[in-house]
Amino acid sequence: MTDESDPLLSGYARFRQDGWTQARAEYEALAAKGQKPHTLVVACSDSRADPALIFDAAPGQLFVVRNVANIVPPYQPDGGLHGVSAALEFGVRVLGVERIVVMGHALCGGVNAMINGAPDSCNDFVRPWVAQAEPVVRRATEGLDDDDKQVAGEHAVVRLSIDNLRTFPWIAEREAMGDLELVGLHFGIANGVLWRMQADGVFKSLDADA
Repeated sequence: MTDESDPLLSGYARFRQDGWTQARAEYEALAAKGQKPHTLVVACSDSRADPALIFDAAPGQLFVVRNVANIVPPYQPDGGLHGVSAALEFGVRVLGVERIVVMGHALCGGVNAMINGAPDSCNDFVRPWVAQAEPVVRRATEGLDDDDKQVAGEHAVVRLSIDNLRTFPWIAEREAMGDLELVGLHFGIANGVLWRMQADGVFKSLDADA
């Protein structure tokens, strides 16, 4: 990484010149006092749906967990390696976040794999990962036209992840006490609009013009 035309290096150069200069005091305070994010976000790894950009977040505000199709597996403390669950435990029990957001997005490749099958080149990890959400996606998309299946599947995964969050006893307890809010969102890549999951599981636009 020595070529100045490299997009990562040129991005870093812009950060050091502009971003770091503007936010230096915030970074120094975060280094001295530690982080205290208000929200934990479970989002997809898709490069088009970056929570920090979508929420215009400052350093230290969001604790972000990203994976294929923004899936939260159920609570399963079996001694295995559970990256999402480890991040949830740290965010809730150590950092004390006030809210957990599960944010799905349009054109999700992981959801497409649940509907149409994962690529043959992704049998090692992607196929078994998305398989855990396939049953709910099948039920949600049954009888729908092909054009409607993708969004319905994306919404179904958000609902599943919210349900699975409540299987974690220290999440369910804090939610019941009013100390933790669980929020389901869906981001439209083409139009930039966020949709929020209502109590009945239906998604409603947060943009009055959408």
